[in-house]
Amino acid sequence: MSEEKVEFLAQKAEDGPPADAAEEPAESKGKFEEGESFQELYEESLHEVAEGEVVQGRVIHVGPEFVTVDVGFKSEGQVPLREFTQKDGTLSVNVGDEIYVFVERKESETGLVNLSKEKADKFKFWEEISRAWNEDQVIEGKITARIKGGLSVDIGVLAFLPGSQVDIRPIRNLEKLIGVTSKFKIIKLNRRRGNVVLSRRILLEKEREALRAKTLEHLEEGKIVEGVVKNITDYGAFVDLGGIDGLMHITDMSWGRINHPSDPSDSSRPCRIPGSMWAKSSPREAGSREK
Repeated sequence: MSEEKVEFLAQKAEDGPPADAAEEPAESKGKFEEGESFQELYEESLHEVAEGEVVQGRVIHVGPEFVTVDVGFKSEGQVPLREFTQKDGTLSVNVGDEIYVFVERKESETGLVNLSKEKADKFKFWEEISRAWNEDQVIEGKITARIKGGLSVDIGVLAFLPGSQVDIRPIRNLEKLIGVTSKFKIIKLNRRRGNVVLSRRILLEKEREALRAKTLEHLEEGKIVEGVVKNITDYGAFVDLGGIDGLMHITDMSWGRINHPSDPSDSSRPCRIPGSMWAKSSPREAGSREK
């Protein structure tokens, strides 16, 4: 072999393999890494669900008996169709809806996850009630029935409204409030037992206190004001002036002599009265007037 050819072969060995041959293994290696990353991403997209927790999912099928929900687990979940059926028989679910569901069982005999929307709604409701209780918030509910000791109120679950917490003044006929929607404050909560005790009186007292302060700003002796007769006694009538009660004595009810305060005044009837009367809530002022 000539010296020139030996030199040429030595130079080729130093230059390394052709460019195509060097890139091919690298390309194959790249494809392997891409496949591995896809598998990892798929596994990361799945997450474990635990029995007894509330998760969010997407409705992917509505069948004759079950609603199939994708909750991001390796197995899909099923919710009984009846949990989406309204009182009139219509369904409140569609494919693509995002809903919260309660995980009852991770995998049943069918290999699917047993889910419940009703339990999820109740679970989330109790979270909202607990937040309202902790943050001293006002809630709304509808009085549904007269029960022993008070009234039953629907706030999402049935709550108890004691008779003493219904109003500022005692109400003899509580049945007249059935069907009324009102605002309440939670005064007692036991989530474990499912007990909620409400008060309407607390809110009425706050409203009355604000109204009282406003009334006192404009109330002065000699001014004619309007009020509502709230109670009649043998010696006069108590009149609500707006957050504050005033006493209209029997001798100030009429120019002539009357036998009983109920003769010229009917309870709960609006009347116009002079502002020189004393307030029931201010006995010191009353004493000074009587002198």
